[in-house]
Amino acid sequence: MRLIGNIIWFIFGGLVMGLGWFLTGLIMFVSIIGIPWGRACFMLGGFCLWPFGREVVSRRAVTGRDDIGTGPLGFLGNVAWFLVAGFWLALGHLFSALLCFITIIGIPFSFQHLKLVGATLAPIGKTVVEVP
Repeated sequence: MRLIGNIIWFIFGGLVMGLGWFLTGLIMFVSIIGIPWGRACFMLGGFCLWPFGREVVSRRAVTGRDDIGTGPLGFLGNVAWFLVAGFWLALGHLFSALLCFITIIGIPFSFQHLKLVGATLAPIGKTVVEVP
């Protein structure tokens, strides 16, 4: 069922938003300072292409310890991210969720977009894991 959901997702919205994430990541990689945000963009862009059966969680929950992205510097990085690009990607996911809610078959896809809004607002210190 996950495979079918991911294929339908990819065709009807995942590709467009995934490309938005990858374009944002490329823009972030232009400067040396933007590399951590670019890395997060590529990770979440891959998640955006194929989200069913995977989940975005804090790296602290996975590793059991803090790192630079899960501490105070990660918080500052997320604030800077939100001001530069996070707001616009979140609006894209919200708009896509509203479009998906119009149809009955699109409701599960709109929930995926809403999950991605949460990840869009604060991607630093997060990772993608497989859901059993």
